[in-house]
Parts: sequence; structure tokens; C-alpha cells
Amino acid sequence: MNRSACLIFNPVAGQGDPDIELAEIRAILEPEIDLDIYLTTEEIDADELANAAVARGVDAIIASGGDGTLSAAATALVGTDIPFGIISRGTANAFATALGIPDTIAGACETILQGGTRHVDVAYCNDLPMVLLAGIGFEAETVELADRGAKNRFGMMAYVFAGIQQLRNLKNFDVEIETEDRIIKTSACAVTVANAAPPTSVLAQGPAGLIYDDGLLDLTIVAPANKAGAIAATFHLFQTASTGNAVERNDIGFLRAKQFKITTNPPQKVVLDGEILGETPVEIKCVPAGLNIFVPLVEEVEPTEKLEGLPNLTIEMKDTVEE
Repeated sequence: MNRSACLIFNPVAGQGDPDIELAEIRAILEPEIDLDIYLTTEEIDADELANAAVARGVDAIIASGGDGTLSAAATALVGTDIPFGIISRGTANAFATALGIPDTIAGACETILQGGTRHVDVAYCNDLPMVLLAGIGFEAETVELADRGAKNRFGMMAYVFAGIQQLRNLKNFDVEIETEDRIIKTSACAVTVANAAPPTSVLAQGPAGLIYDDGLLDLTIVAPANKAGAIAATFHLFQTASTGNAVERNDIGFLRAKQFKITTNPPQKVVLDGEILGETPVEIKCVPAGLNIFVPLVEEVEPTEKLEGLPNLTIEMKDTVEE
């Protein structure tokens, strides 16, 4: 008997032809999965469709669209243990990248067909589920500038152009960060709280190597003195993301905790998983292992040799050239 799943498809996501993309998804999945397909509209969002699917008692939910669609659908699944499939068709595809899921339709569908799942952390930001991150200040302003028209024309470069434009209006703000055991006060132009984030989300990369199933959230503070410092700090964060090393600049800080309460003066815009949420203050709490996601099955590679550490070890290479 075939498996069954509810497919929630956003027809306006990304820059491709939605009819062709839906046909490709169906061609790959339907031979093995009975799909119950629902399309999002301006009136009906992915979270509403996902909540209805959970109420019907579906075996699995698959969402296809941009990061906003995927995050919205995930809201209905927190704590349910219903497997969640991800088929990214957006501009940034940060959701898939952060969780190691292919961002091609074929690769994402194959991941779902393999059937392997993994529990990952999620969080709640002002009572709204957060899978990836919340950005306060600079990142939120940048996301707001990169509207749908710009993303349709320029793709990922829309965020780059918006970031460059936002540098002209760069302003620091006072911020108070409260954890379970501390209250930290400083100034910043950007504060990012991440549950999971790909290397391309550079403002979340203070600690580098974010772990999405450790029961903790990672907060990065970026506090450059001027535009030149902001550019240098951003480049340094890009380097840390690429190398997996934590930051070493005095104008970047980071910490890890189970929850954060963040207030700013003046109030700052907040972006939650790629969508503008509102303004500070925010309270963000981690939900360990709150989401069950289809992930690629990775074969464990057994080491073929291990000699290091043996007492009095010497290794002499033989001359293998035949006479």
C-alpha cells in the first residue's frame, strides 16, 4: 500500500513555472505516495492548510514554497511527531540549506521517498513558531526592502541590493538581552537569534557551526561603529561561516541560551523566518526536538585505518617500484 501525505503548494513562490514544478513533484512522488494536494492563496495561508491536515489525522505533511511557506506549515506540526517534508522553491531556501536538505525538487522529493526522519529543535518567538531565526534591526530592514517584485527580478541578489541600500541608513540602538540567568545591555545595529541558519545568513554566524538539535538558541550581536565597520564585520561573519570558526572581532558578540527576552530603544523591526513580524520587544524560547523532519539518509563511512596513538609507532614506506 502507498504511503499518504498532504502536499501544501505555494504557486507564487520562487521564479519558476508553478505548473511545471507541481507536475515534477507529482511525477516523482505519486508513484509511491498518495498525495492530497492543496494550494495556498492570498486568503488561505500554509499554516491554515497544515492545521486542517493535522486535524484530519494525516500521515505526513509536505510543504513546497519559499522559507515563509515552509515555516508557516511547520507551525501546525510542532509537538505532533507527524513527519514534515520540505520542497524548497523560494529565493533564499535557507530552511533546506540549514537542515541539510537538497534545494532541488528532485533531491528534496528523493529525501522524502527515502523516509528517514530526524527530530530538530524549533522555538517560539512571541508565541509564533520559529524554525530558523529572528532578525532584529538591520536584517529586518533589509528583508522589508527586498519585496516580492525585487525578488522576482533579481532572486537572491535582491537581498544584497537591499543590504547595500540599508547601509546608508545604518543606525545603532540600545538593546537589553535577558536570559535565564543574566541581563546583558549593550548597543547594536543587528541582533539575530537563530535556532538553525545556513552560512548565507551571515548575521547569525557569530558562534559559527550552529547546531539545530542541541536544545539551545544562538544569539549574535553586531555593533559596528560606522559603515566601514559594518562592511568589515559582515565580511568577517561570512568568513566564520565558511570556516566554522567563531568570530574574533570586538564589535561582534555571541551567546547561547534556552530563551531570550529582547527589548530595544528605540523599538526595532523584527523578521521571523523571512517574514516581517512587527517590532521589539520579543520573547524567544527553544522547544527541544519539537519538529520531525524528513532528512537525507547519510551512510556512515567506516574508517579503513587508524594507527595514530599506538606506542612506539614507526611507519616506513616501502619502495613499490618494480625492477
